[in-house]
Amino acid sequence: MTTTNATASEGLHTVLGAGPAGSTLAGELARRGHEVRLVDRSGDGPVPEGVTRITGDVGTIDGARAAIKGAAVVYHCVNVAYHLQVEVMPGIQDAVLGAVEAEGARLVVLDTLYPYGETHGQVMTEDTAWRATGAKGRMRAELDEKYLIAHQEGRARVVLGRSADFVGPHVLNSTLGGAVFPGALTGTEVYGIGDIDLPHSYTDIRNVAAGLATLGEHPDGDGRVWHLPTAPALTTREVFRLIEKKVGQPLNTVIKPEPVPFGPFDQVFMDSYAELFYQHTEPQVMDSSAIQEAFGLKPIALDTTLDDTIAWYRNFLAAQR
Repeated sequence: MTTTNATASEGLHTVLGAGPAGSTLAGELARRGHEVRLVDRSGDGPVPEGVTRITGDVGTIDGARAAIKGAAVVYHCVNVAYHLQVEVMPGIQDAVLGAVEAEGARLVVLDTLYPYGETHGQVMTEDTAWRATGAKGRMRAELDEKYLIAHQEGRARVVLGRSADFVGPHVLNSTLGGAVFPGALTGTEVYGIGDIDLPHSYTDIRNVAAGLATLGEHPDGDGRVWHLPTAPALTTREVFRLIEKKVGQPLNTVIKPEPVPFGPFDQVFMDSYAELFYQHTEPQVMDSSAIQEAFGLKPIALDTTLDDTIAWYRNFLAAQR
């Protein structure tokens, strides 16, 4: 596929969900010159320059329609507490998908690698089979199938962007987030889980935003899954060594070989995450060459990601004091 001039630059772009992905995306869209509305259940908190933030509940179709009213493009970045995902996410999908069908907006969905399930080290591309066996992976695969069927049937225009584990400024709840950088900067414990000598892809949150924004601007990419721009994978141990050099001290690394609580992740979270622990006992390598070649995107180098993330965490920790 090659890039065409078919873009959706005009009209309101509405981002659902104001977590790190949604907020970073809203700022990226505003920098690109779009009119941007950011929607979440609280409606308050920091707002990127040029973005309007409102309160909205997309758990019902009426709430979702109110949230996206007037939008040309809608970005679904909503998430819920991990242990509630299987129960709650399908209802949110029904509401958001029903709303974009009724309002005639395009839908860009932030997605995960969960539908692939265990790959036994196979590099994941958009052609990798969906073989998830756990409840969360099967749920995500079922949601994705519904999105793509809605597109195929002409009920909605939909595109999906899949990300590996997040890393970057504002990212706290990630295995390369609050479990690592605070300890690296303070000399306290830094947590690695599973086998940290396996290659593992991490997607800079700004690459998530750039990829989703680009898909929102290019309807010629609709009707399929894309992998969002992601730097080549290193082993987690190699990432830790890079962090050591940057912070100027050895990491006090603690390995958790089983899904037990650590860092920002409590027992409830880890009990729910256990079915996905295979992501840390086999290589997790995501290939994003398709979106890079189709739209000319280039992932941020991991070295730059780590520099920027460490700088953000320094400021974050100083503010906590």
